Amino acid sequence: MLTLFHDTLPEHFLDTPAGELHRYLSGPTLIHLSGRRVRPLFVSVLLHGNEDCGLVAVQNVLRRYHGQPLPRALSILVGNVAAARQGLRRLDEQPDYNRVWPGSVGHGHTPEHAAMGEVYRQLAEREVFASIDIHNNTGLNPHYAVVNRLDADVLHLARLFARTVVWFRGLPGSQTNAFSPRCPSVTVECGKPGVTANEIQATRFLDACLHLDHFPDQQPRQVDLDVYHTLATVRVSPNSTFAFGDSRADIDFEPRLDHLNFCQLAAGTVFGRSRLSRPLEVIDEAGCEVSDDFFSCDDGILRLRRAATPAMLSLDLRVVRQDCLCYLMDRLQVPRTSAARQALYTDA
Repeated sequence: MLTLFHDTLPEHFLDTPAGELHRYLSGPTLIHLSGRRVRPLFVSVLLHGNEDCGLVAVQNVLRRYHGQPLPRALSILVGNVAAARQGLRRLDEQPDYNRVWPGSVGHGHTPEHAAMGEVYRQLAEREVFASIDIHNNTGLNPHYAVVNRLDADVLHLARLFARTVVWFRGLPGSQTNAFSPRCPSVTVECGKPGVTANEIQATRFLDACLHLDHFPDQQPRQVDLDVYHTLATVRVSPNSTFAFGDSRADIDFEPRLDHLNFCQLAAGTVFGRSRLSRPLEVIDEAGCEVSDDFFSCDDGILRLRRAATPAMLSLDLRVVRQDCLCYLMDRLQVPRTSAARQALYTDA
């Protein structure tokens, strides 16, 4: 399933948009390019087929260095080409390409899992320097980075992209979660696709990563970062209907719900209306169902039960169904010592 290229690019790679890559790539494709520093930067793009900012950034950077050596070796994974052809996150018959990496749950016998396992093995052999996974999203979100650890090297890598950082202990089978034990690893969320400013931000970040020689040992200053901790993932009950501004649905969310992303919400904030007593599934980082801790639905009004900050709220019905409604977060002070960080990892 995985196609490999060594020190060469697929035909027409630099000028082909995501939706046309199927003309030249048969599926997931791993490209290894040499650079002045040997340990490679790994970047994955198009793990979700409708999120093309990473591809544009890679194309921009490679055009910039055309005819000259890269500052550092670069390994590029181009992911879900079939979904990109149709402008979708994933096809209905496919697993999510960001849930099939080593450590995944329920996808161990799929060809996608085998392909990502081979990518991981090759990058481990090459002593990968750092890993970045570039995404877009469908809601109104700032640029932010997602990390699985709060170590200094990880936070410095995240800060190269944006001052807003989300600490998430990880989704099993996600790219960043798989690489975090091996090297500094981040997911970067670049806002909506097709926006030039978002593509410029991703291009600058990728170029900056290629120029890194090492990571500082000292933690970034607290004033340089806005750090959030993901508390729980919110999903719509699978057997219910939902909409944004349609009272006929089982759950009728506020039509401008995505405007609440990265806003500190007070207890009692209205998310919508529902005829169901428990319309949402809320799963915390330990995998426990905690919907009663976060939401109430009294007299048909769906409210937030406790203060929290949402991220990734989207009005895209297909994305909400395939992934989630949102994540709920709290602000976090970055611990300054390794002992304090270890206690945080243990207690969270």
